[in-house]
Amino acid sequence: MDWGLKNRLSRMIKPTTGKSVMLAVDHGYFMGPTHGLEVPRTTIAPLLPYCDALALTRGVLRNCVDPGADVPILLRVSGGASVVGEDLSHEDITTSMEEAIRLNVAGVAMSVFIGSAHEHPTLVNLGKLVDEGERFGIPVVGITAVGKELQKRDSRYLSLASRLCAEMGAHVIKTYYCEEGFDKVVEGCPAPIVVAGGPKFKSDKEALELAHHAIEIGAVGVDMGRNIWQSEHPVAMIRGIRAIVHDKATVKEALDVMAEARQSAPRALSPTSPRPRASRG
Repeated sequence: MDWGLKNRLSRMIKPTTGKSVMLAVDHGYFMGPTHGLEVPRTTIAPLLPYCDALALTRGVLRNCVDPGADVPILLRVSGGASVVGEDLSHEDITTSMEEAIRLNVAGVAMSVFIGSAHEHPTLVNLGKLVDEGERFGIPVVGITAVGKELQKRDSRYLSLASRLCAEMGAHVIKTYYCEEGFDKVVEGCPAPIVVAGGPKFKSDKEALELAHHAIEIGAVGVDMGRNIWQSEHPVAMIRGIRAIVHDKATVKEALDVMAEARQSAPRALSPTSPRPRASRG
């Protein structure tokens, strides 16, 4: 690996622990102003100090993140479909590597839809993106996405999807956690795996349990969105996740971290709180 690529990876995956807490706020690229992310600037600001990488689109980056913020950016570069469309898997590269360099990102990410009608073009695009990433020293995260027609999240499917992304050269794989056989998913993937949070759980404890199981089995981190910023206590929640990922905390210890965080700091705006208008400029 070239020095620049290694350096960018080390910014997102901390060398001291070999782990990462990524904050996903890129949902708007296909969901629009989803609940809890209506005003991205307001949602993101209080969480920035606690994430190791911020996953988002160039539009939200430019308009909603302070350029002085010291946080590595994982830029989503694929898209082209919406939640109201007929086929969520019909994505293409929508942001160039030149743009990623201009934005000084630590990495780029794109979705690959294994088993869909658009499997072939997404895999080919991943290969091309890796070529460009290697050329310019920018890591590529391959996301094993599922469209409306792909609801499989068992170990057999996730093993296949993750391995294909790694075979295409992706430097990090973002995939889902499965209750049975996740160890096989990790074992069969030569690239590091970060686990997606997925839809909002009924309780914070369930999200903490997912993170704990994933890290214990071998994931190098989590890339959570809704289970953090749709929580009633987003800052406390991300601190609890950090305790599990970086400090090897148990779920109970993480809940204690959350309780202490709620007492010692003002509560961040929850998705149900009134939100101010985003400032211009």
